[in-house]
Amino acid sequence: MTTAPWLPPLGARSTFRKTVTESDVGLFAGITGDFAPQHVDDEYMKTRPQGRRIAHGVLTLGLTSTAAARLCTAHDVTAVSYGYDRVRFLRPVYLGDTVTVDYVVDRVDAGARKAFATMTATRQDGEVCLVGVHVLYCYPPDEEA
Repeated sequence: MTTAPWLPPLGARSTFRKTVTESDVGLFAGITGDFAPQHVDDEYMKTRPQGRRIAHGVLTLGLTSTAAARLCTAHDVTAVSYGYDRVRFLRPVYLGDTVTVDYVVDRVDAGARKAFATMTATRQDGEVCLVGVHVLYCYPPDEEA
């Protein structure tokens, strides 16, 4: 249990699973302007070691945000992302891959109003594709602010 009820408890866990689709990659490219060939050009990627298109790394990172939001909802926590530490994209995510995000709170700093969660994203084949630490800034209820 944490020292402040408006922080998520140590060990709190959330998961989120999603299959990355053609639409996801196309919309993400349009929103961000990242039309790099590894994401949008089938013929180009046939000549590369991966052999097929890969999703944007930041799209995969974005899936961790859903796990964070679900954790906050489950524990009645109001928070915003304070940033990400030690994010690594270990393996590609291909179109059609199903990614499961495991999100676990492993440190809380009540004085700084922050919670730190380890994020691990794994493909359906069991390969870890992303790891990192997410920092949440948590807001106390209005009467304590």
